Amino acid sequence: MRPHRGGLILTLGILGFVLCGVFTSIPAWIMGSGDLKAMDAGQMDASGRALTQAGKICGMIATILNLIGIAFFVIMMAVGAFGAAMNAR
Repeated sequence: MRPHRGGLILTLGILGFVLCGVFTSIPAWIMGSGDLKAMDAGQMDASGRALTQAGKICGMIATILNLIGIAFFVIMMAVGAFGAAMNAR
């Protein structure tokens, strides 16, 4: 049976909020999903289920918030470019 990676997944999920954005939140989401499936199948130590679930949820939320932030930034840049083009006339 493989050891759980709950602490690592939770750390990646939290870093997705604080510092690294999608570079750590997406791996937390993917690794958390895979590890929870392995725990359900009995292939991984289930004692880290709570940490793994918390890390997966943090990764999901951080990914969604980061993507919303990126979309907002792109929209604001487009609006600014359009406004600058209209003022140049």
